[in-house]
Amino acid sequence: MAQLVEDTILDASAGVHRPRNLDWKRAAALLYGDWGTSKAYVIGLAFVAAGFSSLPIILAVCALTGLVGINYAVICRYFPDGGGVYSAARSQGRLLAVVGALLLIADLTVTAALSGWSGLSYVIAGAEDVFWLKFLKDHIAFTTTGVLLVLGFTNWFGPKHSGSLAVALALPTAIIVAALIAVSVPYLTTRFLEARHESLSMLWVQFVGVILALSGVEAIANLTGVMKLDPGSSADIPMVRRTASKAIFLVSIEVVLGTALLGWAMLSLSPHLKGLLLERWDDMLTVLAEQYGTMALGPVFGHLFGILTALIVGLLLLSAVNTAIVALIGLLYLLARDGEMPQGFARLNPYGVPWVPVIIATALPVMVVAFSPDQISLMELYAIGVVGAITVNLGSCVFNSKLDLKWHERSVMAVTAVILLAVELTLAKTKPNALFFIICILLTGFALRALAQRKSSSVLELSPRPSGASPPPRTLDKALSSEPVRSILVAARGWTRVLDFAIEEARLRGAVLYVLFVRVIAVSMPGQAASQQPMRWQDDRPASEIMYGMLELGSSVGVKVLPVYAVSDDVASSVLDLSATLGVDMLIVGAPQRSSLAALLRGDVVTEVAKHLPETIQLLIHG
Repeated sequence: MAQLVEDTILDASAGVHRPRNLDWKRAAALLYGDWGTSKAYVIGLAFVAAGFSSLPIILAVCALTGLVGINYAVICRYFPDGGGVYSAARSQGRLLAVVGALLLIADLTVTAALSGWSGLSYVIAGAEDVFWLKFLKDHIAFTTTGVLLVLGFTNWFGPKHSGSLAVALALPTAIIVAALIAVSVPYLTTRFLEARHESLSMLWVQFVGVILALSGVEAIANLTGVMKLDPGSSADIPMVRRTASKAIFLVSIEVVLGTALLGWAMLSLSPHLKGLLLERWDDMLTVLAEQYGTMALGPVFGHLFGILTALIVGLLLLSAVNTAIVALIGLLYLLARDGEMPQGFARLNPYGVPWVPVIIATALPVMVVAFSPDQISLMELYAIGVVGAITVNLGSCVFNSKLDLKWHERSVMAVTAVILLAVELTLAKTKPNALFFIICILLTGFALRALAQRKSSSVLELSPRPSGASPPPRTLDKALSSEPVRSILVAARGWTRVLDFAIEEARLRGAVLYVLFVRVIAVSMPGQAASQQPMRWQDDRPASEIMYGMLELGSSVGVKVLPVYAVSDDVASSVLDLSATLGVDMLIVGAPQRSSLAALLRGDVVTEVAKHLPETIQLLIHG
């Protein structure tokens, strides 16, 4: 039996690569969903910090944002398989990589909480006349917690298109921002600008407190592994310079110019509105839409323009919550696969999602919201994580002698890293709550890392037939007869009658039977695990039970059985790709038995396969 297994193994996972189907337009939309929404609360917070003297602070934040974008365009070029902080810092040491990852975990946690809170502030802005919306506004922390719990629940099923809403709303948001700038430009003035009243040190502290627009670049750097390759490059020597540069520079220009102009528009309003601006700083774009819309085309237009702005910006912010949760799940899973977190973090639920990271990615933002009395307290926690992660990323690249950086690229990175390090130290000194939060994340993370390293990874040892495994029932369905079929692929989901049917079909037709098991990992990982070997079906208990049982059953009836094992986040695509790659004549799948809720959230594999299967391959659905 052992010799038979060795001779008939076809491990598809060895040749499976993450599909590179992310073009620059979708990458830009995903980046804009996080980076572009920062203006929704940055300019309001700047006004709270410095009032009508806040323009220099806003311009300084815009300049730093553009500088970081330039650096990350370079990083994406040198890390085509994932250029986030964990991947970049790993070249300088695993300990530093874990520090960067934990800082990013802190950032994603606060991003989810802050985006949810801010998104709801926009959606329910000016809703005092509607009782239930007023109730939500008065209990916004409770409402934000509900949103986080709902999104955490949906991610239990591993939605395949977690970023779709962000992509769909990116263009409408950009149009709203452009329209808002267009109606405000005729009224821009410097009459109401005030000179700074504080010392330079106080101005620096105010600037540091308004840096809320940087985390998106980490997200885009982590996506280089799925970006479309540049012309002339290949999977063996990947290059994504064109895709990454277009996405980053396009969004950088919009964020820098849009934030600067909208900040100026805010400071061009009459000082008589100062009370309104301070009261509604958390939905400042709505206020600008209402005020300038009224000035341009009357109160009715201003009211409607304000509602439209609030709805679109609010929904985009809420979509950023889900994006942050998905990224947090992927990062925790990657750390577990790398041996930096307990192996239990890598255990998958029936939908291919690591269930422990789902719970953590939902619970952490909920806890942050529960202990935050208002949105400003959330903002105080935000920057220390993302600034620290970006500092580690840039610093690792500066000191990485293996990177063929040009002298000016390394110099700009070094200068940016020094500025961000100064920001990080200032945050640690002036924001005690942020310092306490990041220390808690680091201590908890390193405690889990110590636990993971103490318990060395145990390799699953399987006998030729695992105990408890048994071949499918021998009661055979009546096989179908049709055109000559030399090879059959059956997609296995468990011990079901479809496997028994496939064996008999292959026996009657004298065909080779490929048994496909797709290990679903519905996780968006920021890079590749370093220490783990490619997964094999022998090490996957559900797969091994099926494969060993089918090999024995095939041997008993004279059917050649070839195991096929794949690791994927999209079962339908894997089934279609392998059917074409193997050149089978018939594909046999079991009828869907998923609940209506799971089918809604995950999709129907059989339907997707039936839509796109080549006409040369017969499809047989066994019910």
